[in-house]
Amino acid sequence: MAAAAALTLSSPAQADELRDAVAADMPELMDLYRDLHANPELSFEEVETAKKLAARMRDLGFEVTEQVGRTGVVAVMENGDGPTIMLRADMDGLPVVEQTGLPFASKVVATPASGVETGVMHACGHDTHMTAWIGAAQQLVERKGEWSGTLVMILQPAEEIGEGALAMIEDGLYTRFPKPDYVVAFHDAAQFPAGMIGYSPGYALANVDSVDIVVPGIGGHGAYPHTTKDPVVLASAIVMKLQTLVSRESNPLDPAVVTVGSFRAGAKHNVISDEARLQLTVRSYSDESRKQLLDGIARIARGEAIAAGMPDDKMPTVTVIEPYTPSTFNTPEFTEQVMVRFKTRFGEDRVVQVPSVMGGEDFGQFLRASPDDTESLIFWVGGVPQERFDAAQKGEAELPSLHSPFWAPDAEKVIATAAEALTAATLDLLPANGG
Repeated sequence: MAAAAALTLSSPAQADELRDAVAADMPELMDLYRDLHANPELSFEEVETAKKLAARMRDLGFEVTEQVGRTGVVAVMENGDGPTIMLRADMDGLPVVEQTGLPFASKVVATPASGVETGVMHACGHDTHMTAWIGAAQQLVERKGEWSGTLVMILQPAEEIGEGALAMIEDGLYTRFPKPDYVVAFHDAAQFPAGMIGYSPGYALANVDSVDIVVPGIGGHGAYPHTTKDPVVLASAIVMKLQTLVSRESNPLDPAVVTVGSFRAGAKHNVISDEARLQLTVRSYSDESRKQLLDGIARIARGEAIAAGMPDDKMPTVTVIEPYTPSTFNTPEFTEQVMVRFKTRFGEDRVVQVPSVMGGEDFGQFLRASPDDTESLIFWVGGVPQERFDAAQKGEAELPSLHSPFWAPDAEKVIATAAEALTAATLDLLPANGG
């Protein structure tokens, strides 16, 4: 692992000046946010979004390359000797019909890979990510005299399907462009009050695997089950036995999740089908834990089939969908150093260490592509309007989650906080003397 950064500490006057500068940009940034929110695009279809933001980066003086990893954008600014920092924002929306009631709500309709026409919405807040990313770019260009090094700013496609980061890496992100010493990003949060910064040293988000299990049976009449091999009963046994992977085989101190999200079999009351299908989501942190869970799923599926007397040519088929989303790991010492500066800048009450989560984010790919030479950090910026957060704390309101059709963050606070945080972290990492 690369040595942790030797960060400089901004003075209170510098902090106030940057905050005021971001505030002055906010009317323009909010116009951009509303445009991005109203015009979302699905994963690997972010053509207009990429074009729009690439043009802005060119106008700021970046050397811009489009169509990296299909629809990704890489913007580079070299400004003397020093480290290289990469700031990332993700671009894609979700196949969700927006129900926020916002005056600029998305009315976009598209057809995703499922083939079912749907509304499209920035239900995960990627519109705030892109807007804050532009805000940080503007501030860093205005402050070129304050830093020395190389700034690589990327717009990543297809985070929602966990494939965009890998696509950019495989398209030469670390060979065609300056390889980063530091990679930094943020994600808006639907569980924290607007403007709060949350961080998790070490594992922050989980490995995410999708697993399909096809369970063959021998079908027949529901009145004569003894003439069949019922795949519903067998698949049910598999589902129940899978629960022991976490409860009895995993270390209680090593978080893991095995959830069967779909169980499909049969089409009529009195017919025993000849097949059942299961769909699982499997969550873990370490590679070792991931392997233990996936190996256990295959073992249990086969073992239960043998116990049910299934012949060898009718064993269950277990398929792990590739590519999977790897866990996201925040370099601990680097993360703590950045957060010390954030606490000084934003106040200790706004910068809080929070538990890691079992959600997924393909940001972890950027560290995995260069584990010995790169420091990595993704942090949360709360988006819940303060009044609604307070009401929820009293049990008087419920909070919509990310991916909800009702998720409408306090975008102004998210963008202002994140733009300032990304700018400040970069200025600390790329000091004027080249660090």
